[in-house]
Amino acid sequence: LLCSQLGTAYVCATSGAVITALGLNSLTKRVTPLIGRFVPFAAVAAANCINIPFMRQRELKCGIPVFDEQGKRLGESTNAAQQAITQVVVSRIGMAAPGMAIPPFIMNALEKRAFMKRYPWMSAPIQVGLVGICLVFATPLCCALFPQKSSMNVTRLEPELQTKIRESAPGVSVVYFNKGL
Repeated sequence: LLCSQLGTAYVCATSGAVITALGLNSLTKRVTPLIGRFVPFAAVAAANCINIPFMRQRELKCGIPVFDEQGKRLGESTNAAQQAITQVVVSRIGMAAPGMAIPPFIMNALEKRAFMKRYPWMSAPIQVGLVGICLVFATPLCCALFPQKSSMNVTRLEPELQTKIRESAPGVSVVYFNKGL
């Protein structure tokens, strides 16, 4: 990945997150404060939806290697790249979800208590702790949502790659690829 591509991915993801946050903040002014606490999650989800495809744009253009069950390389597939990137985006959003969805409910309840009114400075450390606890469990669980070695039916590959596989490995009906992280 070139430095300029990395910069572009960063700027686009950051811009998408900021635009999402600003837009949703303006919409949530008229609703309960609890709903407004979910704006950061929407911004993180938007950033992931933009950043990951940008970071892996070469794979979307050129494809990723696909293999048979024995590990023999059969070619490169952009369709497999699309599936892999979609799985990574979903798992990354899933990783962020508990840490950004559970603490708002807890903090909303805690802020009504005398303890938080007496010690308002405790809000930030409690939130950081809650997010940390959520990430400890969410990260491995969401990494495991999809297998690292993903599979795809040959019929879902590009027509030219299907033809190549039928000629070189006629018994293969499923290909495998590394989805990435």
